[in-house]
Amino acid sequence: MQVQLDTKYMRDREKAHAYLQEQLQLPEYYGRNLDALYDCLTEMDEAEVKIIHRSQAGAYCKRILQVFMAASRINGGLMVRIKD
Repeated sequence: MQVQLDTKYMRDREKAHAYLQEQLQLPEYYGRNLDALYDCLTEMDEAEVKIIHRSQAGAYCKRILQVFMAASRINGGLMVRIKD
């Protein structure tokens, strides 16, 4: 799976998780929080995620990016690239 994400859709907690669930095809039972995101990312099979980072994305988005990076260290099949 190859996915491109844009942080402009991750500024608000609720909208961010709805966007991530749709773009990453996360299951319906996805809890829409950072712990659930981490769990889903660490369980993914092969995935390449390219994230377009916009400086005005905000604090919650920064936490999401940290979750992506932490999950990629655990899941060898998850490749995350962040581009400014």
